[in-house]
Amino acid sequence: MFIDSDLSYDDHIYDKINKSNKMLEIIRRNFVDLDKNSFILLYKNLVRSHLEYAGSIWNPHKKGLIKDIEAVQKRATKLIWACKDKSYKDRLVWLQLPTLKYRRFRGDMLEVYKILNNLYDGKTGPSFIMNLDSRTRGNSFKIKVDRCNYDIRKFSFCNRVVKVWNSLPDHVVMSGSVNMFKNSLDKHFINDLFYYDFEADPPGFS
Repeated sequence: MFIDSDLSYDDHIYDKINKSNKMLEIIRRNFVDLDKNSFILLYKNLVRSHLEYAGSIWNPHKKGLIKDIEAVQKRATKLIWACKDKSYKDRLVWLQLPTLKYRRFRGDMLEVYKILNNLYDGKTGPSFIMNLDSRTRGNSFKIKVDRCNYDIRKFSFCNRVVKVWNSLPDHVVMSGSVNMFKNSLDKHFINDLFYYDFEADPPGFS
């Protein structure tokens, strides 16, 4: 990872965008007529993996960066002839691929689940203060919201995840395993606008 002095991660993000676009070009040159299954296999392993590594650290909040990252998947989905005349959202629905923005959100929620269920060494990972006030709305594993004066703190992992995590229902946050949590989270959001629209935000985000 590239870490800059203001923790914007711009250099890291554009480096990963460039690498992903190079991999897309390799796929385009070597596979003339991709079907749906072949594309998804190649895309997930050779392209999307570059755009997701350590995403919980560098996950951007600026619309310009979000749009630039999403442009890689937009370009990728046009490699399939059956998708060329469809809008980006329709291509995602047909391919059953969520936006990259949703994938980063999903990664954030997965990290919170692992932290709260002690799946990391408590001495090395971040910690959360639980909100034990049962009068407030939310699930049984609510986290306390910390006030922030600066964006660098507000959009850091431990703060940006709190409101969204607290908005999740009990049947999601109380999943018995990591895989069950992933499946429950996807089922909860698959019919939400946020799943296929990168300009939308998850409930509780604002």
